Amino acid sequence: MSGKPKLHYFNGRGRMETIRWLLAAAGVEVCLCGSLLFQQVPMVEIDGMKMVQSRAIANYIAAKYNLCGKDLKERALIDMYVEGMADLNELIMSHTFQPAEKKEQHFATIVDRATNRYFPVFEKVLKDHGQDFLVGNQFSRADVQLLETILAAEECKPDILAKFPLLQSFKARTSNIPTIKKFLQPGSQRKPRLQEKDVKRVMEIFH
Repeated sequence: MSGKPKLHYFNGRGRMETIRWLLAAAGVEVCLCGSLLFQQVPMVEIDGMKMVQSRAIANYIAAKYNLCGKDLKERALIDMYVEGMADLNELIMSHTFQPAEKKEQHFATIVDRATNRYFPVFEKVLKDHGQDFLVGNQFSRADVQLLETILAAEECKPDILAKFPLLQSFKARTSNIPTIKKFLQPGSQRKPRLQEKDVKRVMEIFH
């Protein structure tokens, strides 16, 4: 038990979810401690360190478990793709917290950004190199986070991939990687989408 990474965060997705995804993809079992430290930011105890800042944690995990490419050029591409996905993920995560009068416009912005800015980029990447994964034909952090983003976007709009056949194939392919498939099963450490009824509680935690 002591050798497993320990995750400290509230019992929901938030900024810890990508970290859960990466650890799951690497086949790493974790301890979910559930406590909030360091002013409520994600904190992971791993390799004798207490790490904070979600991007720093994700970078470390990706490097530790060989999810960041074979060389500096591949790592740069992965980082570039991941940053784009992070922007879209932030937009999706914030939707539940929008006031009622802004939800419709915010939803429209999510759909517009996903279908006109972000997903076309990844569809083109897959088309141009004709390989199974985004970078170097090797499963990487970029693939993990693209799948996470696709599934989150589909929770907002189930047919959001209708115009992106290569992303549809990518989703099916990566969802069947054994470690990912396990993470997508009921009862895994993947957290459900935040519901309206949970917003007040989350706001109390973070404020």
